[in-house]
Amino acid sequence: MTTLFLMVGLPGAGKTTRARQLAKEHHALRLTPDEWMIPLFGESEADGKRDVLEGRLLSLALEALRLGTSVILDFGCWSRDERSAIRWLVESAGASCVLVYVPVDPETQLARVAHRQSTTPDQTFPISEADLLHWRTLFEEPDAAELGGRDIGSPPPGWPGWPEWAADRWPSFM
Repeated sequence: MTTLFLMVGLPGAGKTTRARQLAKEHHALRLTPDEWMIPLFGESEADGKRDVLEGRLLSLALEALRLGTSVILDFGCWSRDERSAIRWLVESAGASCVLVYVPVDPETQLARVAHRQSTTPDQTFPISEADLLHWRTLFEEPDAAELGGRDIGSPPPGWPGWPEWAADRWPSFM
């Protein structure tokens, strides 16, 4: 069975480093939006283009799974709803989904971001300490049940299903 490894964590946690290791170990396709955003748009968000890019990468990931290729999806996935939608889509494509949570303490995160910005400024985006602190308040840490792959649950109120929610979250999806 093919597997989608969904990287979960904040910037500077080590998600991409771990994603590279998993890609080698599992001969999997690795999809990391940051590696596309800089060459295409020169910045991380680019007026909502990141959501569009992530939607296309998610569609590509599902197609690769259907073709028998495992995938590492290196999105970060800060919200439980994002993770639930992706898990549902992956399972509906006949593949398994493994959440790979990479936690990081604030001091280590700040040091890694500073190091990355000083050593490879052309491969990263400026991130301030205030950004990191704010993003921590937005991040929904996965619990043991979610990490164990149990019950995905229903989409938020007002949504008929996860595919519709995903198409709204990632405008180019499907």
